[in-house]
Amino acid sequence: MDPATLGAVGTIVVGLAAAAAALIGHRGANAASQSGVVISGYGGLVNELQEERDKLRERLVETERLLAAAYAELASERADKAALHEQITALTAEKARLRDRIVELGGQPT
Repeated sequence: MDPATLGAVGTIVVGLAAAAAALIGHRGANAASQSGVVISGYGGLVNELQEERDKLRERLVETERLLAAAYAELASERADKAALHEQITALTAEKARLRDRIVELGGQPT
């Protein structure tokens, strides 16, 4: 082979090697870029999940507060109901006692 042919073949080989090196470097850069995107995407997802968790915790606290208030109101109403039952029982007994006393005094209960 003459020197011109060897120079041309050498240039082609060097060009192919440079192209291969550029391709490998580009793939490495893409991999690093994709890795960064995945990490930042993961970080964003984690932040969204933490925000949702915090909102749910706030909602849970509010629900527990409302539930406690409902139980307190129910207990108050039960106490009021029990007091009314006691008053009804006392008034019914008083009514029966008064009717009996009217009969003892010779009257007619109405």
